[in-house]
Amino acid sequence: MKKLDTQSPDFQAELKALLAFETAQNPEIDRIVADICADVQKRGDAALIEYTNRFDGTSAQTIDDLILTQDDLQSAFERLPENIQTALKTAARRVESYHKHQKMESWTYEDEDGTLLGQQITPLDRVGIYVPGGKAAYPSSVIMNAMPAHVAGVKEIIMVVPTPKGERNDIVLAAAFVAGVTKVFTVGGAQAVAALAYGTESVPQVDKITGPGNAFVAAAKRRVFGVVGIDMVAGPSEILVIADGTTPADWVAMDLFSQAEHDEIAQAILIGTSQAYLDEVQTAMNRLIETMPRRAIIEASLGNRGAMILAKDLDEACKIANYISPEHLELSVENPQEWAKKIRHAGAIFMGRYTSESLGDYCAGPNHVLPTSRTARFSSPLGTYDFQKRSSLIQVSEQGAQKLGKTASVLAHGESLTAHARAAEFRLKD
Repeated sequence: MKKLDTQSPDFQAELKALLAFETAQNPEIDRIVADICADVQKRGDAALIEYTNRFDGTSAQTIDDLILTQDDLQSAFERLPENIQTALKTAARRVESYHKHQKMESWTYEDEDGTLLGQQITPLDRVGIYVPGGKAAYPSSVIMNAMPAHVAGVKEIIMVVPTPKGERNDIVLAAAFVAGVTKVFTVGGAQAVAALAYGTESVPQVDKITGPGNAFVAAAKRRVFGVVGIDMVAGPSEILVIADGTTPADWVAMDLFSQAEHDEIAQAILIGTSQAYLDEVQTAMNRLIETMPRRAIIEASLGNRGAMILAKDLDEACKIANYISPEHLELSVENPQEWAKKIRHAGAIFMGRYTSESLGDYCAGPNHVLPTSRTARFSSPLGTYDFQKRSSLIQVSEQGAQKLGKTASVLAHGESLTAHARAAEFRLKD
C-alpha cells in the first residue's frame, strides 16, 4: 500500500492522484451496447432470446424458457438449508424495517387566503432490478434493491439475472422470493437493460432500473436514462477507515481486505494518527493475507489503489475524509457519534470499532447501494424515496386568485407571454 503523510508538501497532489479513476466511457462498449439496445427495441423477445443464447451459452427456444414464476422462487427457497433461509429472512426483515422509516408521506397546508398547497406522494408503478449472475452471485443485492421498492408500494418488481450455461443460483432466487419480487427473467447484460427500458412482448416496460452490473450494463443504463429512471452508474467499491489506535489491528486489516477482495480496482484507505499503529495494521495485513482465498485480488487492489495516510489528529482525518467522500466510511474511534458530526460526505458511516462494513453489506438495515467515486458529495444511498415520486398540489381559492393573479400577470407580461397573463387576468374580479 502507498504511504502518505499529511505533513508532506506533496500530500494534496498525492491524494488527488490516489483518488483519480478513469471513468470515461469506452467507445467500443458504447457502440456494441447501442446496437444491442436498438435491436431489442426493434425485435423484442426474439432479440432477447438470441443475445441470451449467444452471451450466456444457453439454448432457450422461447421466452418461456427464460421466465421464472413465484413457484420457482419458492422452490429455490425451500431447497436451501435452514440456516440460509433464516439468514435471508433476517436480513430482509431488518432492511424492510429500516426502509419503512424513509417512506415519504403526502402533506398539505392552507395559506391565509384559503389556497391549498401541498405534495402528493405516489409509488412508481413498476421497477426493474438487475442482479449479477455467473461468478458474482449476490443475494444481498436482491434484498437491497427489491425491499425498498416493496416498502414504497411498488406493485410490480421485475428482476433480471443472467444464468451462464443455464446455471441458476438458488440463494439469489430465494432472496427474490423473500424480498417480494414479482417475476424473474433469466437474462442479463445490455439486452436485459434494454428489455426493461423499452419493453418486449413478454418483458413489461418499467419506470426505473436499479442494481449493479458490468461495463456493458453500466453503458446500457446510461443509454436508456430518460426513457426510464436509473439509480446510479456505480464505480469500484471503496472503504475509508479512520482509526485512533484503539481498535485491534487485525480487525482493521480485515475491514480493508473486505473491500479490496471485490476486484483489482476497488479502493481501501486507512487514516491513522499514529505511525506505530499504521505499522501494526500493516504487520497484521502481511500475516492475514496468507489466509485469504482471494489473495491475488486483494494484493492487486491494495497495490493499485490502496493507501495508509498519517494524519496529525482526528480533526484533520475528518477533513480528508470529506474530500475523499467515500462509499463506506468506518469511524473506528472513541466517541464515534461525536466525530460523525464532522462528516459531510460519505455514502454510509459505520460508527465504532464493532461496526464492520460487512454488517452494512448484508443485514444491519441501511442500503448497501451507495455512491462511489466521490459522488457522495452530491448523492445518497438507494432508499425507499428512490421508488416514490412527488406531485405538487395547488388549489387556489377565489380570494387567492385575486392576489396571485395580479402577480402572475405582471411576471407573464414581463416575459411577453400574453396568454399566460390573460389566463390569470380572466379570474380577476376587477
